[in-house]
Amino acid sequence: MWAPDIYEGSPTPVTAFLSIAPKISIFANISRLSIYGSYGATLQQIFCFCSIASMILGALAAMAQTKVKRPLAHSSIGHVGYIRIGFSCGTIEGIQSLLIGILIYALMTIDAFAIVLALRQTRVKYIADLGALAKTNPISAITFSITMFSYVGIPPLAGFCSKFYLFFAALGCGAYFLAPVGVVTSVIGCWAAGRLPRVSKFGGPKAVLRAPDT
Repeated sequence: MWAPDIYEGSPTPVTAFLSIAPKISIFANISRLSIYGSYGATLQQIFCFCSIASMILGALAAMAQTKVKRPLAHSSIGHVGYIRIGFSCGTIEGIQSLLIGILIYALMTIDAFAIVLALRQTRVKYIADLGALAKTNPISAITFSITMFSYVGIPPLAGFCSKFYLFFAALGCGAYFLAPVGVVTSVIGCWAAGRLPRVSKFGGPKAVLRAPDT
């Protein structure tokens, strides 16, 4: 619950670090437990519940956000749920799909925050501020759009591949409820996270980029 406020209030490089490094560390350590040890059905059920809760919370909470960093924070919460599907499976295929998901998520997050960092001189803070980005910086607008479409899992981008492997692993281990929930929350995320590239490409007439304070 504190993640969106931290994302919004912290400097962009710190936000990017917080969105990637702790997740990689935590998932790497739990993966060691999965590979060299084992965990029982109770812990597997806990992973399954947390995965569903994270996916639903990340998708629904992002719908009401108006600032640029806050949807990225909720998208991060949702992606933790998707990646946690690999632990819920409790199989080698689940761990393999988890590692692929972490790698793709890290690359997408670095790209997204690099663009946000590059736009800090134009004082981009709200989603509406992206409306003039297609005219002032079309390359950044296109790159940002592709990154966000990958975030929500639009084929044939990398984000779709990571979710495909995770959902396929869930179906393979018999966790039939995880895959439909992931698909539904991905569809909701298409509207929530898709607002950023939509505004950056087709922003309304009132959308302008603000000059930095002097």
